[in-house]
Amino acid sequence: MYIKRDDDGRIELVSREETPECKEYLAADSPELLTFLMEFESAPGSARFQASDLAFVRVLEDVIELLMDKGVISFTELPEAAQQKVMERQTLRRRLNGLDLVAGEDEGSGVI
Repeated sequence: MYIKRDDDGRIELVSREETPECKEYLAADSPELLTFLMEFESAPGSARFQASDLAFVRVLEDVIELLMDKGVISFTELPEAAQQKVMERQTLRRRLNGLDLVAGEDEGSGVI
């Protein structure tokens, strides 16, 4: 995502593509960007906490995948609702990665 900052260095505008106004790149999962996007949907004090939750979801996804890869748990051992959520997240992540909307240094490196 590309952003424009105000005079105080805060994000004031976001674009999926680089524009004359939005030239600085931030990863789509950047805590700063997530906080900005969530400020409009929640109380100011909880935006940072919700952004942290979103980042932590990614960690949990990686842990679940690691446990399945190592054979510690089986996908079918998860409750059906959890299986559906895991499959939805995997599908969404593949789509985003395919569009290059989410690109980070840790992608594919095995580092959480």
